[in-house]
Amino acid sequence: MTLDSLIAVARQQGASDLHLEAGLPLALRVRGSLRTVGEPVDATRLLAWARDVIGEPQWQNFLERRSADLSRTIQGVRCRINILQTARGVGFAIRLLSTFQATIEKLNLHPDLKNLVAHDNGLILVSGPTGSGKSSTLAALIQEINLTEARHIVTIESPIEYTLRPRQAYIRQREVGRDTPSFEQALLDSLHEDPDVLMVGEMRESETMRLTLNAAETGHLVMTTVHSSTCAEALQRVVAAFPSEIQNSVAAQLADCLVAVVAQRLRFRSDLNIRVPECEILIPTNPVKAHIRNRDFFKIISALETGAEQGMWTFARYRHWLQKRANWHMPGQNSEAPDSETDEVQAANVPPLGTAPKPVVAVQKVKGAAPVAGSGGRIEIEPVEGDFGKILK
Repeated sequence: MTLDSLIAVARQQGASDLHLEAGLPLALRVRGSLRTVGEPVDATRLLAWARDVIGEPQWQNFLERRSADLSRTIQGVRCRINILQTARGVGFAIRLLSTFQATIEKLNLHPDLKNLVAHDNGLILVSGPTGSGKSSTLAALIQEINLTEARHIVTIESPIEYTLRPRQAYIRQREVGRDTPSFEQALLDSLHEDPDVLMVGEMRESETMRLTLNAAETGHLVMTTVHSSTCAEALQRVVAAFPSEIQNSVAAQLADCLVAVVAQRLRFRSDLNIRVPECEILIPTNPVKAHIRNRDFFKIISALETGAEQGMWTFARYRHWLQKRANWHMPGQNSEAPDSETDEVQAANVPPLGTAPKPVVAVQKVKGAAPVAGSGGRIEIEPVEGDFGKILK
C-alpha cells in the first residue's frame, strides 16, 4: 500500500477528500458523505509518507509547526494536502482537485458570474463553508479573464490548487511558504508588481483583510474567499475582524470597493448523480452600500429578495433556475486534459531558495498525447523503523 494507490482508490470512488489517521482505516468523502474503507494504517507508514511528501529541506519546519500545507500532483490528480500531527501520530487531509481546467461552464455556474470580472477594480468576495468549491469558483473567474483579456494576474495561495497556463493574460502564481513568507508580504509586494488582478486564496487575519481592501481601493480587481454561509455573514465577518474603534471606517471602505459577494454551497442532484453549486449573489446597489456603511447587515437579506432586476440571486431563486436548467456539464464528458501540464512539471521541480536546483526535464506538448504528470507525482516510500514518538523527537 502506497500513497499513490490510496489516491487512485479515492479517485475511482469519486471522492473529493481523503483522510488518513494512524490506527484508523482511510476515510473518503463522496458526495458530501464520509465513509471508511479498508484496513487501519499504521503510524510508522504515515510518518514515512509525510517525510517524503514534505521533503527533507522543510521537514524541520514541520517538526516545529506540527502541520504543513502543500499541493502535489499524484497519480495524475492535483491534490491539496494538509499534514498534521494528532494524538495518534501524523495524519493527512487530502483534497482531490478537478482534473480539468475550471471554467464557469464546467462548474455549472450561472453565466451572470462572468459579468463580475468585467470590472477594472474593486473586491469580489466568494464565501461558503469548507468544501463548497470556493477555490474552484475563483479559478473559473480567473480563467474567464485569462481567455478574454490581456491583464496581468497575480495569485497568492496557500497552497496553489489550480495551476494556470497563460492564454491572453499574463499570470504569476505565488505560494505562501514557498514563494513568499506570508499573505501580508505578498500583498505588499504586489503593489510594486503592476498587477491588474489580484487573487488572494483566503482572508484569514485582519492584516490580510486590511491589505486586501487597500489593494481593491487602489485600482486593482481583487478576488478572495472567506468562510461564511451567506453574503451578509461574509460582510459581517470581514468588518468584525477589525478592532471596534475602526469598524465604521472599515465598513465604509468595504462599501466603496465592493463589486459582488458570492455565497455558495454544493447540493447533490440525484437525477444527475453530481453535486452542483447553489449560489447567493449580492450586488452593491446604493441601498446595499448604505446597509454596509451603517453595519445593518440584517437588512441585506431583504435587499437580496427585491434585487433580482439588479442581478442579485437568493438561494431560492438560484435553485429554481437550476431546476429549469437543461444543459449540464458532466465530469468526464468532453473534458479536456489539464491546461497546465508543463507548468505542473516545472512547479514540482522548483527548489527552495538557497539550494542547488535540480535539472528540469523539458516536456513537449503533443496534440492528442496523454497528460504528463510532474516528476513529483510518483512517491516512493522507504520503510522507517522505530517508534513514532522516538522518531519525532
